[in-house]
Amino acid sequence: MDFSLLQQADIYQALLKGLGFTLWVTVLAMIGGILIGTPLAMMRLSNNAFARNFSKIYVDCFRGIPLIQVIFIFYFLLPKVFEFQSDTYWGPLFSSVITFAVFEAAFFAEIVRSGIQSVSRGQVFAGSALGFTYGQSMRYVVLPQAFRNMIPVLLTQTIILFQDVSLVYVISAPDLLGKADTLANTYGSQTKPTFYLVVAIVYFCSSFFLSKLVKRLQERIAIIR
Repeated sequence: MDFSLLQQADIYQALLKGLGFTLWVTVLAMIGGILIGTPLAMMRLSNNAFARNFSKIYVDCFRGIPLIQVIFIFYFLLPKVFEFQSDTYWGPLFSSVITFAVFEAAFFAEIVRSGIQSVSRGQVFAGSALGFTYGQSMRYVVLPQAFRNMIPVLLTQTIILFQDVSLVYVISAPDLLGKADTLANTYGSQTKPTFYLVVAIVYFCSSFFLSKLVKRLQERIAIIR
């Protein structure tokens, strides 16, 4: 394996751009997944049968469909609807973010639901005693405590999301793995082991660092409690 290739500025910049694409998808999909998943979690705990059943069907549906299939559906459908197919960067970025946000929302919803249930019901009753509505009690009393408890689990799911983003390689998205494959095809198949090893090292180091961060947060939250 020839690691001297990495000293070339164009290769270095291409890999960084691919990593940037991967991080963009991860961060935006995480935010989108939490924003979608939180209402779904609240609906799942609602007394309204329609909201509760809708949330359950949504979660069960996306947790039961292979992610790769969801990527294909969103990639080939959304570009035609929103006319992003002509752009080789923003088209895949938009499709990837929407795909992972919608897909991960099913998992974030279950995390948020568990976090809400971890908060004592007495907190809700206390909010009601102060004149808060159910929504206000959730917003000002329950959710702040629940999210503090959920931070380590949310970050753990984000690590999984970061790793799963590599699947957008199959739709030729310019993520880290996709850039590595393009470079390998450009510089010859004999360079594939080098580029793939670099990608594996980047993923491992990033996941290892985030895992340590999650462990530290768990320890700090345990002390606060």
